[in-house]
Amino acid sequence: MNGGGRLDRSLRPPGSGSDLLSASDLLKQADLIRLAASGASILLREQIAKLKRARAERLDARARNPNRAIAFLERYVPRRLGAALTVTVLGVSVALGVITGGHVDAAIGALSDTRNALANAVGFRITSVTVNGRKQLTQDEVLAVGGVNGRSSLLFLDAAGVRDNLKRDPWIADATVLKLYPGALQINITERRPFALWQENGKLSVIADDGVVLEPYVNRRFASLPLVVGKGAETRARDFLALVAKYPVVNDQLKAAIFVGERRWNLRLKDGLDIRLPETDVGRALAALVKYDRDDKLLSRDITAIDMRLPDRLTVRLSEEAAKAREEQFKKSNKKAGSA
Repeated sequence: MNGGGRLDRSLRPPGSGSDLLSASDLLKQADLIRLAASGASILLREQIAKLKRARAERLDARARNPNRAIAFLERYVPRRLGAALTVTVLGVSVALGVITGGHVDAAIGALSDTRNALANAVGFRITSVTVNGRKQLTQDEVLAVGGVNGRSSLLFLDAAGVRDNLKRDPWIADATVLKLYPGALQINITERRPFALWQENGKLSVIADDGVVLEPYVNRRFASLPLVVGKGAETRARDFLALVAKYPVVNDQLKAAIFVGERRWNLRLKDGLDIRLPETDVGRALAALVKYDRDDKLLSRDITAIDMRLPDRLTVRLSEEAAKAREEQFKKSNKKAGSA
């Protein structure tokens, strides 16, 4: 009621005002629901279509290739993987062909020549070569042994490899290789000295003082070298010949030193005299030999061999003429003794 005792009622008819706004909101919400349902229906239809297409593709792949594993690979493996695998297989096939055909060195050489040509083209050609320390070998021989040729470039030259190649040559005891960019190469070598001629089984070789065989004897410039003979003589000759050199009377007449049974030495003098030395205390035997020659002219006598193998005696073998003369002299002495 109001203050006048009357009932206070709303004069607005039902359903007007705020009630009308509420109905409008409901209409909007209904429209949104319809739109959402329509979108969901479209998405559902698209998804169903995708599934149908995928199933159709699977069925089609199975129809084309009943093998499921292959079909799976065709579907899921990346497209360019097949091309990559094909290139790989071709590369492996080419490599196997090169190896089984024995063309590995030729292929490596071709690749090396290609990269060297490229390096030479950009300024790394070897234009200056210096070889120090050579006496027996020529510069061309040193370069050939080291593997350096006109196609080599300084950029790709393997200095350690060249050094190893050089040290494999018996004439070269040591070597250093310096690359001086952009185009200079310096090689320093230490050569072995030709020391003696070594004969074994009828084969004659030039050897160094450490016993390394330098080359077969074909050059007469080595004819003046001392001759050592026998198995093992090449490694024992340096010390033995150094000992003999201390006795010039023997050394000046020496023609050959013969290593017997890998145990002891015999000397062959230029006049054919053989001197059989003991296994041990060789210096004492040589000193005694020099004394005998000084006192009795032993090395000038008509004898063919001197045996010094026993420490307490010296045995000589007369030449055939001297033996006959001695026999005749002995017979005459016996006759004189009988007639007396």
